[in-house]
Amino acid sequence: MSLHKSGTEKRPLSHNLVRYGNKNAHSVLIQAVGDHDLPLMESEASLIKELYGGDFLLLAFGVDDWNRDLSPWEAPAVFGNDGFEGHAGDTFARILKLCDDPGRSYYIGGYSLSGLFALYAAYQTGVFAGVAAASPSMWFPGFIDYMRQNTIQTDRVYLSLGDREEKTSHPVVSRVGECIKSAKEILDAQGISCELEWNAGNHFREPDLRTAKAFARILREN
Repeated sequence: MSLHKSGTEKRPLSHNLVRYGNKNAHSVLIQAVGDHDLPLMESEASLIKELYGGDFLLLAFGVDDWNRDLSPWEAPAVFGNDGFEGHAGDTFARILKLCDDPGRSYYIGGYSLSGLFALYAAYQTGVFAGVAAASPSMWFPGFIDYMRQNTIQTDRVYLSLGDREEKTSHPVVSRVGECIKSAKEILDAQGISCELEWNAGNHFREPDLRTAKAFARILREN
């Protein structure tokens, strides 16, 4: 199976759809990415292949504005002056168009805010066979309450977090450990098969490996 990318458009990033793996594979992995992710995607695809062993197609779906395009609703800035504009619904609508083959199994995942977006997307549709959320931004204002008030429409969820991610003086981000534990408790109570894995290090350590582990685990379980 080739892991080289193909079908890349240059600009704008939201029109990018970079493919890795076997274009005819039954299992299709979808990940929203920013320009900071693209240099690591080929490594991630190779790691998924190593950890999983089977065929898959990984679709890296480019977004132009991380905070705007992946946030489920408006929220104040957490880092710097850039607030969250809440356009995840628009991004989800575009991604859903990629899931149009009933003969395939679709999985959604991501890292950081993209991981949170993957969870949000699975609340909107039952098309995804699993969610692979690596170091997701579970601190996002109101998201845990959203999980309590709604039911995710997938059977399997993988969550992970670095064991140093909550060790910060930032008053919002420091809640990430508490929030991800709450997320697992909510999903468990709703009868969803949910795994929570703790990785070594802070938020910026080995995002390609962490995301690959998340996808590979979901694929193996299914």
